[in-house]
Amino acid sequence: MPPRAKKDQQLGLEASLWEAANRLRSNMDAAEYKHVVLGLIFLKYVSDVFGVRRAELEAAVQDRKSEYYMPTEAARQAILESRDEYTAEGVFWVPEGHRWEDLRRAGKQTDIGERVDEAMRAIERENPSLKGVLPKNYARRELTPETLGGLIDTFSRGDLTAAEHANLDVLGRVFEYMVSAFASAEGKLGGEFYTPRSVVTLMVEMLEPFNGRVYDPAMGSGGLFVQADRFVRAHGGVRNDISVFGQEQNPTTWRLAKMNLALRGIDANLGPQWGDSFHNDLHPDLRADYVLANPPFNISEWGAERLRDDVRWKYGTPPAGNANYGWIQHMLHHLAPTGTMVTVLANGSLSTQQGGEGEIRQKLVDEDLVECIVALPSQLFFTTQIPVCLWFLTKDKTDRKVKSERAQRDRRGEVLFIDAGQLGNMTSRVHRELSDEDIARIADTYHAWRGDPDVKPYEDVPGFCAATTLEAIREHRYVLTPGRYVGSEAVAKDGEPLTEKLARLQDVIRRGFADRAELQQRVLEALDGLSVSSDD
Repeated sequence: MPPRAKKDQQLGLEASLWEAANRLRSNMDAAEYKHVVLGLIFLKYVSDVFGVRRAELEAAVQDRKSEYYMPTEAARQAILESRDEYTAEGVFWVPEGHRWEDLRRAGKQTDIGERVDEAMRAIERENPSLKGVLPKNYARRELTPETLGGLIDTFSRGDLTAAEHANLDVLGRVFEYMVSAFASAEGKLGGEFYTPRSVVTLMVEMLEPFNGRVYDPAMGSGGLFVQADRFVRAHGGVRNDISVFGQEQNPTTWRLAKMNLALRGIDANLGPQWGDSFHNDLHPDLRADYVLANPPFNISEWGAERLRDDVRWKYGTPPAGNANYGWIQHMLHHLAPTGTMVTVLANGSLSTQQGGEGEIRQKLVDEDLVECIVALPSQLFFTTQIPVCLWFLTKDKTDRKVKSERAQRDRRGEVLFIDAGQLGNMTSRVHRELSDEDIARIADTYHAWRGDPDVKPYEDVPGFCAATTLEAIREHRYVLTPGRYVGSEAVAKDGEPLTEKLARLQDVIRRGFADRAELQQRVLEALDGLSVSSDD
């Protein structure tokens, strides 16, 4: 089922469009149908935006006060069909005969699939930035004229028009909703291209990418970039305040990201094609101010044997059986000297000792790169039901002005732990979301700890957050699980706080193990001292 709809003006439209499109899916696999639907939404978008610009020009060429005024109909038509008058305003040129209304008039004719494919090819030919991006397989047999015609009718609704939404492109919101709905429908496979919106929002709200270079080496459909752009504009910035760099190894997902960002008007450098960030780094010289990523969890077949002496492994060679610490170091390699990164990882990354991962984690802590660890609740992702965590790392914890010009206190030698494992609400039987209040609580805690004067001063909250020294982390053998540091609000029946009781019992157990080891050693030494005569 699709994600629970949000309480906003587009609720009914987005949900009803999904239901209508899903009814037309018939027996087609969701993973294939996704590209059919999203490609049509994109085609509708570029046609609508083209139509808005054309309407502006139509008014201008007849206005005697306008610089575009033309006295004859032939001259007016020349302006209306001038490609440069559109592309100069950042509008994709849609050739005559391949516009949405042309397809709508074709309705459910038997050749509608061929007509859509040709429209996609024509738009790619006329707009080089879209070359090789749009789907062009609408003429296949399983896509009946009834299905395609039905989808075209569905997306031709009067309330789905760019002209009606000058400040908030409704088609962009519909596209985003459809991506999330298809991710839910695909289940585990959906997580390969989609990060749940509440997690994306949390990452961006905590990182605050006000301006600078933003990088995602495992960008999926580009949702983190969309949210970063939304964050900038919500805080009074403009689109050009951030420069977007991304990479994706799945060809169809890379194309999906290109459409998603183009539909939002986000100018992004996603490389000339798809590529594996480990083995074909398309941004080798990039040093980003912000890195945001949700890389695939715990991947084992990542070609580690070909990267043994890679320059990115500054803190240790990642094991061949798990790429988690490869992702961390790849992102650190691309992080600017004053930059900050956040990545989603499986909880095992916080405590694993396998394949040298413990040694790498120790170096990250000792180098004072780890800034904050957030434990998230289970069932947030379509790929896994297990709880995951956010790693925040930075190369500079000194007191300074950050890109946003907000104050930042000296945090050297400290790490913030947040345990948000109990937050969130179930939106279905198997899926959870963080609420706006949850996101604000976590983000405000992080900002307060960093020294933001605009939020309430930071305080440790038992069971939720704790500011911890590097020495304390060393005492815990470099395990970064937040639960070890934040403690608990609960109190045992005997009145002793559980945090203190657990710590006391841990000491008792450790002493017991030490005493037993000492006694065992004494017994072994006594046995070694015994000599048995051959006459006995």
